[in-house]
Amino acid sequence: MSPRSASVNEELRRRSRERLLQAAVELVGERGFDATTLGDIADRAGSARGLVSYYFPGKRQLVQSAVHRLMHRTLEEALEREPQTEDGRERLARAIDAILGLARDRPVLMRQHMAGLLQAEGFVQCPEQRRLAELLSDTVARYGAQDVTADYPMLRALLMGSVYAALVPGVPMPVPTLRAELFQRYGLDWEMGAPPESEPGPGAGNEDLSRFFATEERPGKS
Repeated sequence: MSPRSASVNEELRRRSRERLLQAAVELVGERGFDATTLGDIADRAGSARGLVSYYFPGKRQLVQSAVHRLMHRTLEEALEREPQTEDGRERLARAIDAILGLARDRPVLMRQHMAGLLQAEGFVQCPEQRRLAELLSDTVARYGAQDVTADYPMLRALLMGSVYAALVPGVPMPVPTLRAELFQRYGLDWEMGAPPESEPGPGAGNEDLSRFFATEERPGKS
């Protein structure tokens, strides 16, 4: 048997990494961060345990990259859904709803993610985090911001603060209330985006995540 080509090996490595990201999101969402081991993630992904350390320096970095992947693909899907639009206000509404929807539907996962950001490592600089930043920056620009370099960090901070407020154990704020505050700040109509129900619907947080961790290349996407 002839040895595999470099392109085939690269594809196999990419697929392995994608499976690890998906497994990390699923397991942390089910069990929490502390109860999930790297071995658990490797087993769920069907990968050799040594591959985890090959791709990621540790569990915190793997989980943060995995959540950033889920966030940027969720945001991407919301921005591109039908009917497609170039209206900046509608796109901003969709972006806000996409991020708040993750807090509503995946509270365990997003609570663990927010806690991880407060650790010494802070943000993990990875392709997933950079893509999320690019999408939010582009959304701010299309909304009509005069200074994207200043307005993007403010939007990011407001979204992070809202997610945190929605997830504080014992005193969570309702997502519709947080959404109303953000929409008022940015002059958005309530009917824009995807107005949420006051409570998660049946099966929220249990959907198949495979589309967010697709193994095929997506031209122009990371």
